[in-house]
Amino acid sequence: MPNYDFVCPSCIKHFEVFISYADYDNHRVLCPFCGSYDTVRRISRVRIGHSEESRIDSLLDLEQLTRLENDPQALGQMMRNMSHDIGEDLGPEFDEVVDRLEKGQNPEEIERELPNLTDPGLNPKDIGI
Repeated sequence: MPNYDFVCPSCIKHFEVFISYADYDNHRVLCPFCGSYDTVRRISRVRIGHSEESRIDSLLDLEQLTRLENDPQALGQMMRNMSHDIGEDLGPEFDEVVDRLEKGQNPEEIERELPNLTDPGLNPKDIGI
């Protein structure tokens, strides 16, 4: 059943009601706070989902990537948005780098100041060579 948002002009309270599609036109909505039937449906925000393919395509916009090369703040913001899109905590090191980029520090300076962030690669002893 869909969830609909309502407001009651009598008591100025907001509330949600679950109503089936079939019953929507035939259902009078009662305010659960004051008992008034003088209720008004609120239009909720609309959320648009994007496929993984469309998100990747937007990331591969070469013009945008070229602009990011010379704009550390925009690069930091894009990285923060990407981390929110994937929904995972990427750790304190990631947050440190993004914070520095958003403050305008260029990537080369960050790399020099935080040398332990670079990937040292695999140690041959770790994989039995």
